[in-house]
Amino acid sequence: MVALTLREILAFDVLGEAAPEVLCGERELDRPVRWVHSSEIYEIGPLLSGGELLLTTGLGLAGADAGARRHYVRELAERGVAGVAVELGRSLAEMPYELLDESRRRGLPLVALRAVVPFIRIAEAANTAIVTQSLADRPYPAADRDGRAAALLADLADGTARSQPDVLARARALDFRPERGHRLLGAAATGPGAPAVLDRAACALDAELLRAPLAGGTAALLAVPAGAGDPVRAVQAALGAGVAAGLTVALGHACPADAAWSRWGESLREARAALGLALTVPPAEPARAPGAAGGVRVTSSRALALERQLTGDGLTPASRDRLAHLVSRSLGPLLEWEAAHPSDLVRTLEVHLRNGCSPTRTAALLHVGRQSLYQRLERIESLLGLPVAAADSHAELLLACCAYRLLRAAP
Repeated sequence: MVALTLREILAFDVLGEAAPEVLCGERELDRPVRWVHSSEIYEIGPLLSGGELLLTTGLGLAGADAGARRHYVRELAERGVAGVAVELGRSLAEMPYELLDESRRRGLPLVALRAVVPFIRIAEAANTAIVTQSLADRPYPAADRDGRAAALLADLADGTARSQPDVLARARALDFRPERGHRLLGAAATGPGAPAVLDRAACALDAELLRAPLAGGTAALLAVPAGAGDPVRAVQAALGAGVAAGLTVALGHACPADAAWSRWGESLREARAALGLALTVPPAEPARAPGAAGGVRVTSSRALALERQLTGDGLTPASRDRLAHLVSRSLGPLLEWEAAHPSDLVRTLEVHLRNGCSPTRTAALLHVGRQSLYQRLERIESLLGLPVAAADSHAELLLACCAYRLLRAAP
């Protein structure tokens, strides 16, 4: 079993509220912590069995002389205590020199807590995480592992996880241990072969991966090493190398791996929302020729920023009316023409705008010749009465095209 270390416990949110400052023993912060205990008893040493993080206000030391305080530290060090955290301000205004000097001599980590947080809160959070982490030492069937991963990912995405220590312990029990320098992002996939494609991408990037079946597809967290550059682009490139036909993957925004669990959940939610929108968006690359090997379509929440802003938490009657008004005002003449003449002008306009108004790229994506594209664009500009590439019309037209597509795709 890989136990939680003193360094990891000091990084818990609840301890962060206590404003911890490591005064000595920085090189010993990777000591495993077996339990977190609080006591004000001067003679606590013989009652401990080693591996504890001891919390104290120093009440039992306030009236002791320098020799007694040094003896206190020596006894704790000899018992193999992982570290001592002293809350300053009530019993002790500042850390006594003899405590600091003796701790330094003994290689015992000594931490000053400069803000008041009830020790029961710290102990409860840390010990819950320690107990949960112990599950990693107990083998369980693959099906049970998938269930645990799915439960954790669901709790993160739904915002119902209990605490940061609980999330970290559950993740570690599933062998998901992102390092401090990693960048973490959520992923959601639908289609055949999703687990294998995600596994290959993680392997190619030397990334940590936690995945499980969730909500009719596959949900995942990837922790990408810092050297990979922009994590979203790196994962997109790694996933795009797959050949699973019909597979679509969406990615959320990246966040530091040591960010709060709510940030992990936010990235997962973004990925799942982006996946739902992705299937209505024109492809960013030309389709493969008939009979050619299929590929993975990869998108991200930032690539779908317009759609996400338009839909928010979902299309309500009020938002539908707002989008319908935008579509009617901006694209009315095109819609009237399409109602009377078989054509594809609105889609042509959106693909053209999305791709920098590049005729070559637009023609390839629509599978039409350059001359046919020019004829469509002339018709669009004639009906709208303005150049579609003009800076003052580009944004509104693209927004209206997105809104039109979303309204048509929505149930």
